This record gives sequence, C-alpha cells and structure tokens, in this order.
Amino acid sequence: MNRNILLVEPGFKTKFPPMGLMKISSYHKLLNDNVTFVKGISSSIAYQNFWDRIYISSVFTYNWKSTVDSINYYKTVVKGDSERIFVGGILATLMPKELWEETGIVPITGLLDSPGSLRENNNIIVDKLLPDYELFNDFDNNYSLLDDSYFGYSTRGCVRDCSFCAVTTLEPEFEDYTGIKPYINGIIEKYGEKQNLVLFDNNIVASEKFEKVIDDIVDLGFHKESKFMRRHRKVDFNQGTDARLMNDTNMELLSKIAINPLRIAFDYLKMEKAYSNAIRLAAKYKIKYLSNYILYNFKDTPVDLWKRLKINIDLNKELGLKIYSFPMKYIPLNAKDRTYIGEPKWNWYYIRGIQRITNVLKGAVMPDESFFIRAFGESTEEFYTILHMPEEIIMNRGKTAGSDEIDWLNKFNLLSKNEKNELLSILCTHKNSTQIQQAVITTKSRRMKNILEYYMLENHKNQLHLELHN
Repeated sequence: MNRNILLVEPGFKTKFPPMGLMKISSYHKLLNDNVTFVKGISSSIAYQNFWDRIYISSVFTYNWKSTVDSINYYKTVVKGDSERIFVGGILATLMPKELWEETGIVPITGLLDSPGSLRENNNIIVDKLLPDYELFNDFDNNYSLLDDSYFGYSTRGCVRDCSFCAVTTLEPEFEDYTGIKPYINGIIEKYGEKQNLVLFDNNIVASEKFEKVIDDIVDLGFHKESKFMRRHRKVDFNQGTDARLMNDTNMELLSKIAINPLRIAFDYLKMEKAYSNAIRLAAKYKIKYLSNYILYNFKDTPVDLWKRLKINIDLNKELGLKIYSFPMKYIPLNAKDRTYIGEPKWNWYYIRGIQRITNVLKGAVMPDESFFIRAFGESTEEFYTILHMPEEIIMNRGKTAGSDEIDWLNKFNLLSKNEKNELLSILCTHKNSTQIQQAVITTKSRRMKNILEYYMLENHKNQLHLELHN
C-alpha cells in the first residue's frame, strides 16, 4: 500500500533548496510512496491527508524557534504520534538533546549514509540517491538557484577542526573523493542538463584526489570558458576554499574549470600571509572572479575586520582584481537566535553598525577603493567613528557627506574620550528612540544631549523640544 509522506522545511528564509528532503523524496518515490512538500506551517496541506510519515528538516541553530514551532505544530497533525515524525539536519545533529527536551522527538543525527538511516528495514543509502528536482513542482518556491544548478559534493568533511565550525560534528570523517560524475550524469538523465555546478565541499583543496575531482568537473562540461545555451557556465565551491593549502599546483588545477567565483576564506588576521599568497596565485593563473567570507564577532576586533577588508582593497589595486568580500557574523554553534555579541571586543551598537553598512551594500563589500573608504573609512579611527553614527545617517549616506552627517561629525569630534565612551554605553543600553529620549532627559551634559538627538525619531525629537520649552 502506497504511503503518504509530508516533507516540511520550516519557514526560515534560504536560497538553497533542502538537499536532505530532496533525497528523502527520492527514497520514498523509489518505494512508490506519495510525497508532498510544504514550506513552514500550512493548515491547508497539513490536514489534506493522513500522513504516514512527516519529515522536518533543520538548518542553522539560530532558526530554533521556527524549527521547534514547525515540529510541535506537525505533532498535533499526527495527534502526538511521535513515531510518525522524523527530524534531522544541522540543528538536529548539533543540539539533539535540547530538541528532544523541547519537542519530545528524538532526532536523526548526522548523515543518512548507511542503510536503515530512516528507521526502515532496507538496504537503500539515502545520501547516495539523486535529489528530487521535481519535489517543488507544486510549490511556489523561492530557491533562486534550483532551476539552473546541480547541487552536490565531490568530497565530504574537513581536515581542520576550527572551533567556530560545525563540520567535524556534521561530517566527522574526511572523504576525499565521492565520484561526482555518475551523480551529475544521473541528474542529467532524469531531470535534464543545467547551466551551473554548486558544490558544498567543506575543504576541497585538502583532497589527495583533487586533480581527479577537477578532471571530473572538466569531463562534465565545466571547463574554463564553457557555455550552456550561450551563457557561461559557473562552478562554485560554495563553502569556500582553504588559503593555507593553496599552491601553484592547486591553483593551476582550479584555473582549468569555470570557477566563478573562487571563494577563499579569510577567517582571522593571522591568515594574512597565506590568504594574500592564495590571491596572488589566483591572479597568476588568470582566475578573475573572487570573493571571500570575512568572519567577525568571534575572537577578532573591529580593527581586525577593517584590516582584512582593506587588504582586499589593496590586493585589488595591486593585481587588477575584483574581490568581493562578505562579512559574516559569528554565531555560536548552540545559539538559538542571532543575538550573540563577542564581548568585550564587540558590542551591540558596533554589530548593529556593521549590519547597517552591509545592508546598504546588499551584503557585499565592493572592490572599489573609494566605495570602501566611504563605507568603512580611510583608517581604523574613521571606522570607529562610523560605527558610532546614527543608523539613519549610515543608511542614507551618499558619495559625499550630507549636512546631517557633517553636523553629527562636528558634534562627535567635540566629545572627549570619556564622553565618547559614555555615548557608546548609552547606545548599547538604550536600543530604541523612546529609551534614548529618556537618556537625553536624564543626562546633564549639554554636548551629550545635542548628539543624542540624532539617534531619535523625528516625533520624539519634537516631543522632547516641547517638554524642554514648557
């Protein structure tokens, strides 16, 4: 008898489709089951069938609330029958005990890389199956890369054990070659050819079979300058590459494929020598499209972040490159939200400032020097000044300073070091306009009153002026 299977991705935003659910869909279709996908909580779908099994995926731990809400909702759909609810993924693997305590569901941890991973008696290895690209046919999906990209792994795991990274828990064994060709050819045969190749390898350059991986990618039609339907193809090792393992041999191999972009991690300032060497090698082998992840809010300081961004600007000038940087805020592996602050080196207002700057830049730090200087300052001192700016000024800055920005700068520069520290303390503890209005009323410093008004909404400013004149 065919079973009814519901696959649920909680309602958080993501541009990548849920690979685990796509493979679970293939598994159940192989068993002739009926499979339905839903995003988040949907009463219209939840009660349209009797569901023999409901699978709920999880990704980042900071999506805790939406994940737990989804699990508890679908538990009610099956009338509390926990044998019909299956939860897996990143969050489930990192925090299984906490998830069980919150939901009463014992999650499936780790990869589905052995028979019986889904608690059924057969020899099917789910992780080896092709992802079901037809899973979302009846769903208005927002997975921007789904239609034109293959998704997969040419290796698994990582040789590093970085304290900020979850890979050693998620994929504890390093597998230096998975054999991507049969996998991609299987997708082509079943779902048709696609333009781009997105690989989620965590440390591809560490593979002793790296050359074989590159040969496979070339054989699949992703050689340098290759095209699909007149458009250039792209290969993206999306999780980034390890600068410390880059050498002439590895970079020359990468230059043979349609790598776009080459992502190179720059996690901390001590990596500068290895990172700069990797960028120079990329330039040497004519790899034009580069980007990197810049981790911050970990053990670094705002100065460290600025210096790493500036190194990219300097390398762009020297080598004629266009490196796009993506500052990435560190969040602990067991955090249930995004609020973590790496004190004392970071504080709430500095983090808020970085987020406002990158929001204006749509997440990426552009390679143009003048653009960088305007956004982040010409020096670390200017950068600290920018981090103190009111959000409204940061978000509305043009190529040149406007009158509000100039006036704020004049007032800020009049403050003593102690007054600047006091201002920062107020901004970190008074997180909205109403609270700042109270700080203006209670502070005795005229200079502090004058500058704090810039952090208030217009109606609060008007209300304050009325109170002060009555």
